[in-house]
Amino acid sequence: MNIFGTTISQLERGLDFSATKGKVIAQNIANIDTPNYKAKSVSFKEVLADAKENSLEAYRTDARHIAFRSHTTNPGVFNYSNLRYRQDGNGVDMDKEQADLAANQIYYNAVVDRISGKFNSLQNVIKGGR
Repeated sequence: MNIFGTTISQLERGLDFSATKGKVIAQNIANIDTPNYKAKSVSFKEVLADAKENSLEAYRTDARHIAFRSHTTNPGVFNYSNLRYRQDGNGVDMDKEQADLAANQIYYNAVVDRISGKFNSLQNVIKGGR
C-alpha cells in the first residue's frame, strides 16, 4: 500500500530528468571552445525508452518486498554526431544552449513547486487541518 500514490515518484523522475538535462547543457557550454566537440542533448523519449529497457524485475516472495530496479548513469543522453557550427568542428550553439537552459530552469522550478505543494498538503493532513 502506497499512501503517497505515484505522484511524488513521478515528480521525482521529472526532477531527475531536469537535473540530467541541466548537466548536459552545462557540459555543452563548458566545451564551447573545444575543437571537434559534438553537442549533447537529453530526450524525454530516450529516457522513457531507457527506463523501460533497463527496469529489471526480480522475483518477490511477498508483496511488501521492495521492487528491484537498476539505474544507468546517463539515461537518454545522445550526441549530435553530424552537427557542425564552426570551422574547428565544434557543434555547440550558444544561443540554443542558453534557451534550453532557461526552459529547463522553468521546468525544474515548476516541478519543485508541485512537490512542495504535495508535501504541504500532506503536512496539513498530518496536522489535522490546523
